[in-house]
Amino acid sequence: MSTAKVKRRVGKYELGRTIGEGTFAKVRFARNSQTGEAVAIKILDKEKVLKNKMVEQIKREIATMKLIKHPNVVRLYEVMGSKTKIFLVLEFVKGGELFDKIVNHGRLREDEARKYFQQLINAVDYCHSRGVYHRDLKPENLLLDEYGNLKVSDFGLSALSLQVRDDGLLHTTCGTPNYVAPEVLNDKGYDGTTADLWSCGVILFVLLAGYLPFEDDSVMTLYKKISFAEFSCPSWLSSDATRLITRILDPNPITRISVPEILEDAWFKKGYKPPIFDENCVTNLDDIDAVFKDSEEHHVTEKKEEQPAALNAFDLISMSKGLKLGNLFDGEQEFKRETRFTSKSPANEIITKIEEAAKPLGFDVQKKNYKMRLENLKAGRKGNLNIATEVFQVAPSLHMVEVRKAKGDTLEFHKVLFSASWP
Repeated sequence: MSTAKVKRRVGKYELGRTIGEGTFAKVRFARNSQTGEAVAIKILDKEKVLKNKMVEQIKREIATMKLIKHPNVVRLYEVMGSKTKIFLVLEFVKGGELFDKIVNHGRLREDEARKYFQQLINAVDYCHSRGVYHRDLKPENLLLDEYGNLKVSDFGLSALSLQVRDDGLLHTTCGTPNYVAPEVLNDKGYDGTTADLWSCGVILFVLLAGYLPFEDDSVMTLYKKISFAEFSCPSWLSSDATRLITRILDPNPITRISVPEILEDAWFKKGYKPPIFDENCVTNLDDIDAVFKDSEEHHVTEKKEEQPAALNAFDLISMSKGLKLGNLFDGEQEFKRETRFTSKSPANEIITKIEEAAKPLGFDVQKKNYKMRLENLKAGRKGNLNIATEVFQVAPSLHMVEVRKAKGDTLEFHKVLFSASWP
């Protein structure tokens, strides 16, 4: 038989299954209990974040995502904190990773790859206009929604324009080696804009070819290939697509094609539709520091609620005499050592009503989740009468209550059943 479920709530969100897990974070599906909207909640352990000195990185990720409100970027709805956890409430994207699409189906047709690349450039251009550089663009960080639209995710390695040094460049080497620009590897500083564009070029190559342009078992050889842009496009690519890839994967960031030039490229422009959205949203960054504070006033409420065990068809059949389900709920059936009845009342209300009915009859009540044990403090013919009850969920608005004699006299059990005002 199905066991009771534990329902966990964080503020107004009811948490569900785990949909992703990393070293410092877990992502769980959740639902807004007020609106019914599905979301994804990224849960970070405060102790691990502090121990690994990641506070500034997490704050930067939160600030970055709050600044970016674009149809092709995963949306951050809100940030919450408890005593031990940080919760990022994110847009739930149903379609999975673009990476999985390539792994499962191989290279894409040019028109399909073009659509994703157009949306990627739209998102990256918008990020750059807000002073945000992703620095880890790859197919694994590109999600697809239920309509097949691309969504850029995972800004954990992103940089803000505030991090640019006096020379106007970024200096932290980061990202996934196969997608990293040559200037990032040479450790002399780089422009976040042109570095992100290089990664976009590698992604476009992977979409059209089905494999990486730069790959080698030796890290040093791989870096050499990237530094000199040693790659060749497959023969099945059109000349226009090959030309665009070559202009993006230019090892010299100064002569590398820019976003305005990409937007005017003949291959890119086919069927291009610029995104329509509100670019003037006001962003409040005040809650970023609040989630790291120890003060209770800044903490969201975390709750764990037991749910009644759910019954499926096989459970119901196994509990029914002669496989006739009607026997389960027949109020006129002869009472023996147990009986069952249904109720449309909420499970918590059923438990309360049973308790209210039992106490005037001299029963001590012990409750655990949706199970109860009623013990009559006055001994009867065969000792103290014990009654066990349990509430099961049959349907979202229908519960079944099982009442059975656990100990004592059966006749006394019958008298209690007939005299009590059961729910």
